[in-house]
Amino acid sequence: MSLKIGRLKAKANKSAYSPGRESAVYEKVVAQNAGPLSGESLQAVYREIMSSCMALEKPLKIAYMGPPASFSNLAAMKKFGSSVKYVPVDSIIDVFAEVEHGRSDYGVVPIENSIEGAINYTLDMFMESDLKICSEISLEISHNLLAKCPMGKIKRIYSNPNVIGQCRMWLEANLPGVEIAEVTSTTKAAELAVKEKYAASIGSSLAAKCYGLDILAASIEDMQHNMTRFLVIGKVESKPTGRDKTSVMFSVKDRVGALHDMLVPFRKQKINLTKIESRPSKKKAWEYCFFVDMEGHHDDRNVRKAIEELQDICTTFKILGSYPVS
Repeated sequence: MSLKIGRLKAKANKSAYSPGRESAVYEKVVAQNAGPLSGESLQAVYREIMSSCMALEKPLKIAYMGPPASFSNLAAMKKFGSSVKYVPVDSIIDVFAEVEHGRSDYGVVPIENSIEGAINYTLDMFMESDLKICSEISLEISHNLLAKCPMGKIKRIYSNPNVIGQCRMWLEANLPGVEIAEVTSTTKAAELAVKEKYAASIGSSLAAKCYGLDILAASIEDMQHNMTRFLVIGKVESKPTGRDKTSVMFSVKDRVGALHDMLVPFRKQKINLTKIESRPSKKKAWEYCFFVDMEGHHDDRNVRKAIEELQDICTTFKILGSYPVS
């Protein structure tokens, strides 16, 4: 059946991945779940079923900011499962380039962290790229102490500087006096922990699995509920599902009341804005681009009206995509 569907989609020039269909399947599965598996566990099962079906329809390539076992890799696997091909690249710019040049079907990029805020590199790329946002992923970021020796024998701990900072209090309380060494990534840290006697690293559960390390302590981050939101970028937009989000980017003339005026259309149409960010346009001094996320699909009547009214007062305007809410 999947092979037949794949041939029909190819004939109609449609992608094997359908965010709207994926969202509908998950909602139905969770709604009909009577246990004993949790909704999250059941979604994980169906994710792998859909991943296998997509691979039969058309072998998908998914680009992400590597190396393997990074949090971007985890987010990509959470969305697409284990049956697609993953392409690790060096930077967010490279993720966009992979998809733009057709070497990968989709890309996965971080957009914001619940503690650190917006990922500016990703916002800046949307100013130049014509790629569309077609889905989103929310990933809980959990840091673990990984090693091949008992905790009491650890002499050095490797990890990324940001990760070390997020686990500082735990390290001081549980491993005082142990040397902390900064490296470029949690994956590099795991590689060193494997090679070096009495060394440990801080990283993801996927890094532990990939490099054969034991998880000596789980969730050692000082602040719980650390979430990162990722976007799936591609060349095809998602159809309306009834539970969508739309992202737009625009700039307005620098004048009195400009910021007030750009919010009025959303208020008139009773549209809830879930995110507002600004970035220098890099084209003119003190000119800014605004990034706004709103509830609804751009094909929805009220969203369409708000966008039409907003465009009248903008110097530039771009719909980045409408997609199912994570």
